[in-house]
Amino acid sequence: MLKAGVLGAGHLGKIHLRLLKQSEKYELVGFYDADEAHGKKIEAEFGYKFFNSVDALIDAVDMVDIVTPTLSHFECAKQAIAKGKHIFIEKPITNTVEEAEEIRRLLAQNNLRGQVGHVERFNPAYLAVKNDIQSPMFIETHRLAEFNPRGTDVPVVLDLMIHDIDIILSIVKSKIKHISASGVAVISDTPDIANARLEFENGCVANLTASRISLKKMRKARFFQKDAYISVDFLTKKCEVVKMKDAPETPGDFDMILQNAEGVKKQIYFDNPPIPENNSILDELESFAEAIKHNRAPEVTLHDGTEALRVANQIIDSF
Repeated sequence: MLKAGVLGAGHLGKIHLRLLKQSEKYELVGFYDADEAHGKKIEAEFGYKFFNSVDALIDAVDMVDIVTPTLSHFECAKQAIAKGKHIFIEKPITNTVEEAEEIRRLLAQNNLRGQVGHVERFNPAYLAVKNDIQSPMFIETHRLAEFNPRGTDVPVVLDLMIHDIDIILSIVKSKIKHISASGVAVISDTPDIANARLEFENGCVANLTASRISLKKMRKARFFQKDAYISVDFLTKKCEVVKMKDAPETPGDFDMILQNAEGVKKQIYFDNPPIPENNSILDELESFAEAIKHNRAPEVTLHDGTEALRVANQIIDSF
């Protein structure tokens, strides 16, 4: 079992602590938090060992789970890498693309593994249809949340939209040729609602909307491609797959048949796969353990995290 330690015991950090504790692939050694009083409280309440310094925790583990505020990701990662430790780092990977590229360089130089916490890659609804999404030409995503002061220190693009940016970049195997976007700061000092249009060299267009001032939550993505429409609800963990094929010569009574202006007939059918139950955060952490064990590339590489951050910053720059 890999010895794991967590840097940061905020809302998400506490979830990581609980899951690492129950994982069969890790031995949770303990955690560090900059707020000592808070750290001591967590230690007393849950029994996780609280370390008094970042260095002390890093020295005691094989893998460092960085769940601190984004501004500190770079320094935490550098400290872990300098001591020869693998790193799992929450999204966004770092504050700047330059910092992300430096971490990638240091990891490669020290032959270490790193994974970025883009957890929607492990969402069961997405996994159920992932192989059905083939060369989509139009993608539409909506990621809406109710207002929460936590996370408003960064634009909504880095807080929420970056999840969908990562999913889209992992699917569309083409370079972006143009980005147009708009964002509005309503409550915070940075944009709380944003829309972006990504145009790819292969003709695919993605339209992304993110808001943290909505009255209801929504996390949906729709993919349109030749002879198929695929919908993923990341929030309710449901999916819908609608496909078309050439209509049979003698359709059945309940077959859904469409005929276009040229007289071509297509049969519409539903092909909704089963959705397994899982814990996406536990799965991403354990997949990283497997990548370390077998010395292979993680599911979400630091390159993936860097490119998602790069595009997110390009969207923000185009406001």
